[in-house]
Amino acid sequence: MPFARKSGKARAPLGEAGLYEYAVKALGRHMRTVAELRRLLQQRAEPGDRGDAAVTAVITRLKEQHYLDDAAYAETFARLRRENEKFGQRRVRQTLRLKGVSAALTEKTIDAGYAQVDEEKLARQHLERKRIAKPANEKETTRVMRRLVAAGFSTGVIYKILRQWDVPDEELSALENVPEETGEE
Repeated sequence: MPFARKSGKARAPLGEAGLYEYAVKALGRHMRTVAELRRLLQQRAEPGDRGDAAVTAVITRLKEQHYLDDAAYAETFARLRRENEKFGQRRVRQTLRLKGVSAALTEKTIDAGYAQVDEEKLARQHLERKRIAKPANEKETTRVMRRLVAAGFSTGVIYKILRQWDVPDEELSALENVPEETGEE
């Protein structure tokens, strides 16, 4: 449920100067992609071509001043998700695409960021971070599988970890039906 506004009045649309000030404050709170900032500014801009032109001018100005840089955003985002959240490549790739980073830039960033990463070690760190223990039955095995898939790890790495945990082959074969993409966290 969205929060109610403090004032009952509708906000007046902002001109270019107002949009620039609003954008700088928004970027001061946290980094954003060009697409995210564009969506944010469109909500505050005048409707029509005049508002679109003001948004484009503000974004261009912010790029020139190096306040807005999708490449830097993607690199920082991927590094933080890898180091802090212990997420796999697929999860980071998917999230960057949802945030509006281009496919080419996303692939370049993922390739560079995960080039020297041992995916199995990262998956084990993710399990440790989430306090997920060795599964005791088929239900827990499925849960571990889903959590690792949601964290962006390949099924090959997941099966390798489960085999090292001596999960019975019957339970591993039952996991063949687990969907590759899930939205769980």
